[in-house]
Amino acid sequence: MPIDQMIKIDGLVKRYGDHAAVDHVNFAAAAGQCIALLGHNGAGKTTLMKLLLGLTRPTEGSLRLLGAQPGTAKAVQLRRQIGYLPENVRFHESMTGQEILTFYARLKKVSRSENAALFDLVGLSDAASSKVKTYSKGMRQRLGLAQALLGNPKVLLLDEPTSGLDPFLRKSFFDIIRKLADAGTTILLSSHALTELEARTDRVVIMKRGRLVADGSLMSLRRHAGLPVRIRLAMPNDEREALIRQGFEGQARVTPFNGHTLELSCNEADKVETVRKVTSMGFPIDDIEILPPSLDEIYAWYGTENGGDNA
Repeated sequence: MPIDQMIKIDGLVKRYGDHAAVDHVNFAAAAGQCIALLGHNGAGKTTLMKLLLGLTRPTEGSLRLLGAQPGTAKAVQLRRQIGYLPENVRFHESMTGQEILTFYARLKKVSRSENAALFDLVGLSDAASSKVKTYSKGMRQRLGLAQALLGNPKVLLLDEPTSGLDPFLRKSFFDIIRKLADAGTTILLSSHALTELEARTDRVVIMKRGRLVADGSLMSLRRHAGLPVRIRLAMPNDEREALIRQGFEGQARVTPFNGHTLELSCNEADKVETVRKVTSMGFPIDDIEILPPSLDEIYAWYGTENGGDNA
């Protein structure tokens, strides 16, 4: 396995009886990539993470994490280089945050000297000596992130990591994730909060019924889905009516949007020509906004019966 391939999966299958929770998945992740893992409940995301952690064994196929098969003796030696944050974080409520982090540092066999810096990083310095039972859901989530970051892991697996965080802390969280990825950490992040992932991940991987149906950059998935680009124009009422009368048949669909704006809908390939045509017609335009298909729209398209099957 190439040294920069931190995760390598070939033909991976995990069956429970007749049900394939993971069905012939092929996937590779390089050092420093931040990857969004998407899919509805039951799509296979959690099973895939369990396989990567060595908590369950594959039925078929090959799986390598940091060059080793999870669950083997060699993989145990590499475990301290892996960080994991589960969706539902649970800690002993009678222990303080500092005691929790010290416990996991010992368990992971890493130095406790970085604990103070980790508390500062996740914004819990003032609560380090407080018992976990006094922590809010968001504070417990941040303590979970500090635990996952012990030992400067090379691979970070995060399952719904921003659950319970307010908007400010979500931004802070993604700032941390970006710095880690820039420093070479490979991050696989499973989440249903699609909007916040849109500009913060390098790749998007979508699973459906155990199969990987999409894998690529947001731009490449947009091209494949062929969803329309929307162009919103803010302009005076009478001018909007005049523009509507001009047509755009065959090139763009013109519809009133929220009573103040017109929205043109066109193919990606026609985007520039549509903007050029509108601006050359001489109508007074107060504002113009170009909206490519969002990650929510792309995810919905791949989740349709035929969408992802064509990937």
